[in-house]
Amino acid sequence: MIQPPPRFRVVIDTGATILGSARVSSVLSTVTIATALCAFALRHTIGAPGLLAILIALVVLVSASLAAQWGNIGWRALVPISLMAFTLWAWLTIFWSQYQWASLAALSYLLVFTVLGIYIALVRDTIQIVRAFGDVMRFVLVVSIGLEILTGLVFDTSLKALSIAGNFGTTDPIQGLFGARNQLGIVAVIALITFATELRTKSLQRGYAIGSLVLAGVVLVLSQSPLAFGTALVVLAASAALYALRRVPSGRRRYWQVVLIGFVAAVGVISWFSRAAVVASFDASGDLAYRLRVWRQLWSLGETHRLEGWGWIGPWNADLAPFTAFGNFGGRVPDSAHNAYLDVWFQLGLVGFLIFVGLLGLAFVRSWLLASRRRSIVFAWPALVLLVLVVSAWGESSLLIEFGWLTFVVCCVKAARELSWRNALDTNPQSSG
Repeated sequence: MIQPPPRFRVVIDTGATILGSARVSSVLSTVTIATALCAFALRHTIGAPGLLAILIALVVLVSASLAAQWGNIGWRALVPISLMAFTLWAWLTIFWSQYQWASLAALSYLLVFTVLGIYIALVRDTIQIVRAFGDVMRFVLVVSIGLEILTGLVFDTSLKALSIAGNFGTTDPIQGLFGARNQLGIVAVIALITFATELRTKSLQRGYAIGSLVLAGVVLVLSQSPLAFGTALVVLAASAALYALRRVPSGRRRYWQVVLIGFVAAVGVISWFSRAAVVASFDASGDLAYRLRVWRQLWSLGETHRLEGWGWIGPWNADLAPFTAFGNFGGRVPDSAHNAYLDVWFQLGLVGFLIFVGLLGLAFVRSWLLASRRRSIVFAWPALVLLVLVVSAWGESSLLIEFGWLTFVVCCVKAARELSWRNALDTNPQSSG
């Protein structure tokens, strides 16, 4: 085997030491989360090429950093098999996609965020991940409120570049840096979970943590998002259930888990039969009517490729068939199915849908079991964040792209690292978070 000259060996070793350091891992993780969270704003300010350049640079850096730390990572628990199966099936749809080049580009984009999410989950402990998400979300929510105040109160105008309508100070919802109230509301709910975790773990000064919670709560209210309000209520109920489960003796916990599953199923059935009243209580009838029109059209087109799907594309391209058939729905051109489950079924078919549901189910069950068994409260963060993504996916498809997908991959891989049958085969000890 050819050995490099000593001077190059020194450079390589020095580079590996730097890239594998905890400080570099922290910086790369924070920048990655910030890029994913601000993807909409970046795309509308520096353009898609600028965003892609940032993402490519991040992939190169995290790949080098991961290689430098490879000896400390247990390879058998790298990626959940369910995540690999979903990604593989999505790539296979290129062969029968109706828009192959668009599918290739969309799958490459999805792969970028998958790799970035895996990196964060592998090189950072759970509490470190919570702190990174918290720091980024504080900054983004402050900037969002600041821009809303400037456009709504100071200059009384809109900021079309970021789709900010300048509604601050009126009865209309705000959008922040995310272009839509639902996206802002979902981020605010995740921020509430993150800031509450920081408060409970005392990883942030109490005053800052409480101020952050107030900030996220204000943003959630101003977003006026029915989807976010409903999701927040579900998270609140789940938090109470988790709090109770963590105080049940371990020998009786399984019994109460079964009781909880039965209770959730009963609530789900009652909510379905009372859906008209539920929708009216959240003042979401207009949004629901629009979505129902999209879903009906989607269902009729999806029957053509029911088993294998039309092919992955992520966010819809209105210039490509079959998305041209959706046209203009009440002045709005859909850029997604506004339902991640229907979007997956339409693009990946029944096979992809079943894999996707299995992926979500395994990830949530693993994270929930960890949250109810482990003493540290930090293990509740992945479970509750996954719950936000799973519930909000019924009204938006943001789970499948950028920040939503990155966050899901982080929680999914972290849960698999902590609770996987492959850990029994791994000689390297796993981090406890």
